[in-house]
Amino acid sequence: MTPLSTIPSVYFDQNFHLENPRTFDIVSERADVVRPAAGLTSGSQQGMNGSASEPATPSRKALATNAILQEKLSWYMDTVEMHLISSISTASSSFFAALGSLRELHAEAADSTRRIKDLRENLEKLDKDMAMGGLKVVRMRKRRQNLQKLGDSVDQLREIVNRIASCDEYLKASKLEEALDTVEEVERLISGEPVPSKTDSGKQLALDAQVQRLDLRGIKALEGATQDLEDLRFRIGKGFEFRFLDVLLADIRRHVQNVPPQETLQRWASASQRSRGDHSRNPSVVPAYLTVVQDFRTILLSQLNGLNRSNALIPATSAYRENVLKQIKSLIRYHLPSSNEDDNESMMSASTQSSKALSQQEKSSILARNLRELTPVDAEEMLARTYAGIGEALRRLGVQVKVLLDITSGISPSSPTVSIRSPMKSPNPSTIDDYLTAGVSSQQLSPEKMQQDLHQALDLSSLLGQSVDISQAQITKILKVRSDQSSRLPLQRFLRYFTLNRLFADECEAISGRGGSALKTVVNGHIKEFVQRFQEDQRQKLLYTMDADHWDAKDFGPEEHVVLERILQGFTKDADVWTNGSRIWEAEHENTDLQVRVEASSTKDKARNASIDEDTYILPASAIAVLRGIDQFQHLITGIPSMTIEIGPNLLEYLRLFNSRSHQLILGAGATRSAGLKNITTKHLALASQALSFVIALIPYVREFIRRHAPSSSNLMTEFDKVKRTLQEHQVGIQDKLVEIMSGRATAHVTAMKKVDWEVPRSEVNDYMEKLTKETSTLHRVLSKHLPELTVSMIMNPVFSSYREQWGKAFQGVEIKSEAGKDRLVGDLEHFNTRISKLDGAGDVGDYLLRIVKGKPVVKKVDPAVPLTESQPLIESKEPPRNSTDKSEEVANPPAPP
Repeated sequence: MTPLSTIPSVYFDQNFHLENPRTFDIVSERADVVRPAAGLTSGSQQGMNGSASEPATPSRKALATNAILQEKLSWYMDTVEMHLISSISTASSSFFAALGSLRELHAEAADSTRRIKDLRENLEKLDKDMAMGGLKVVRMRKRRQNLQKLGDSVDQLREIVNRIASCDEYLKASKLEEALDTVEEVERLISGEPVPSKTDSGKQLALDAQVQRLDLRGIKALEGATQDLEDLRFRIGKGFEFRFLDVLLADIRRHVQNVPPQETLQRWASASQRSRGDHSRNPSVVPAYLTVVQDFRTILLSQLNGLNRSNALIPATSAYRENVLKQIKSLIRYHLPSSNEDDNESMMSASTQSSKALSQQEKSSILARNLRELTPVDAEEMLARTYAGIGEALRRLGVQVKVLLDITSGISPSSPTVSIRSPMKSPNPSTIDDYLTAGVSSQQLSPEKMQQDLHQALDLSSLLGQSVDISQAQITKILKVRSDQSSRLPLQRFLRYFTLNRLFADECEAISGRGGSALKTVVNGHIKEFVQRFQEDQRQKLLYTMDADHWDAKDFGPEEHVVLERILQGFTKDADVWTNGSRIWEAEHENTDLQVRVEASSTKDKARNASIDEDTYILPASAIAVLRGIDQFQHLITGIPSMTIEIGPNLLEYLRLFNSRSHQLILGAGATRSAGLKNITTKHLALASQALSFVIALIPYVREFIRRHAPSSSNLMTEFDKVKRTLQEHQVGIQDKLVEIMSGRATAHVTAMKKVDWEVPRSEVNDYMEKLTKETSTLHRVLSKHLPELTVSMIMNPVFSSYREQWGKAFQGVEIKSEAGKDRLVGDLEHFNTRISKLDGAGDVGDYLLRIVKGKPVVKKVDPAVPLTESQPLIESKEPPRNSTDKSEEVANPPAPP
């Protein structure tokens, strides 16, 4: 017999479906159902673009004429049929055995049916004889029970009506807890559940425990009870909501009023110092906003239970959020000046006053005007109280939310409120949504669900963020109104203003995590305007002082010493006077320098000198002005360290201004026009050199101060070095100027010496030599008085070297006609040697010139005498001559170039 394996496996597939194209294709051996027409095959077509077509595929056989396929299918069927016949013949014996067993089962079933029929007949007979009487007794007993239930239900309905009436009375008397208890009892009565016993005036109001309660939720008499109870529950929830809001908002207001602004600002400053790495130990005090008394928690627990039982927890928390935001706005309005013309001097908000005649725009205009008219002290107090109030309110708000969540986590689960919806009896599909909603809406929340919903409704981070945004938006408007006044504040007051805003912004960021870009942008704009005005003010003060300076030595008293010590101390740390601006919780410190000045003015006998390390300096008013200017710049940088990079270049320009202006006034003789000096003397040049030396000595300390506050400011360090070199070059120029002037004076005296008639008898020293020695001695005396010994020698050495060269040549060229003339010349040089040899740096210049004169030969020819001319001042003014008050220190010289 042909095996089944010769038949393709596709015929034995469980999912064999001939309508499946793939299956049909395999069974038909890819035969065409309809033969295509000749000449229409795809292989004979060309592409639309004229390309060669693919080679033609072999033609398929037509299904209808494929005799071989039909024979195969017939052969497959015959093979299967032969296998079926073989299988049936093999299993025929067991088949007939099973058929016999089936006949036996049919016989037994027929016998069982007969016996059941006989049993039913016997039971029917018993039912007619005995059961009917018993059923009649049962029906009568059931009727009696129903009548009893009807009476009980009437009593139950009467009690429901009475309790609803008492609930309304409780609401009118604001007895919310009793009203809520009554509502829940009514719901239990309606649903047929037992109600806890409750006495009133000794009478038992609850039904007896043996009375059976009925479920009355489906009767028509109570069809409106659901809505009535929901209305009562809503009114009760509103009452609890009012209490809830009153407790929380009153707590915030009370906390803000009880905490002094100074305490809040000091706490902010301590937190700011810790965030900047200053871990100085301060007395640890628990902030007031963390203090929560037990009574507060007890009251909140009662209110939360009432809100939960009245299904008003979520609406109450939403109302809490809205009222908190309103409270933040009211805190800001409370400290604003009045927006009413009748109360321009009041510092309290006019939001509670009636102003029917003014529009909102007019009120805003009046408020803006009153804000601008506030004094700096009043404006600072307004901002401090406003900022402190907002900060404390936000902190207390966070504590309240945490207390609420903590209370809900500790609430024990209570018995659930019974739904008063009708029991399920084939509900109407059209009202199934209302049916389910009614059942869910009256269910109390579990403590876990209550805490979760409360957390989602409050959303502390979002609530704090909105509060911060609202407060900063309002504050930004106020600061913009006072922009001009804020940028014109004195330095100390502006630093307090900046610190106050910085601490408030930091506190807002710490509370909500939001940086407050709008507030920072406004304050940064005020800082930039202030820095620009501050720089210009310092420039004008310096120019005014230098232009009016007579370049005399000024007393460097205790006040100036205090300022100098602050700048020198800035090398390692900031002075206390500079950091006092950040202590905004304290009153503004008075200027102690003025007190020092008053105390020292009565004891001042002569001008005192400044000292840095071991060097002393005799300073004019211009140098002291620069000292004060540097102190002001460093004070500003200490108060606003973040602006060091911007303020540093301004300080450099300030030093360059001093250098350039001192050059114009002294070397350029500008002081003769600005200060009315008759001429520029050696003293003026010496004091200018001392002022430059003093500033040069200060620059390393100032440079290190800048580096401490801006470690990455390498460019500024380089610029300070350049300014120092510029000042040193200026100082060298003054020294060269002195040498040049003395050299020029020596040349003039040489000319005068050449015109002397040595043959004319004269017992006194000639005028040229008298003036030369006097000028040289005066120069040395003035320099020694105002300059250090090293600087004096640096000037005098070139001067005497010039004398050695010029006078040596001049005396070698002099012709002596007689011994008397030689004696006069020798007398001049002996006078020169006597007066000059004692001066530092003179060396042997007198002996050298004396040897030249003594060694000169006597010539017989005598020249006529030439009259002497008077010399001019050191640097002559363009103005008409005035009486000089310092002739002893003037050095004559030719007129200064224009």
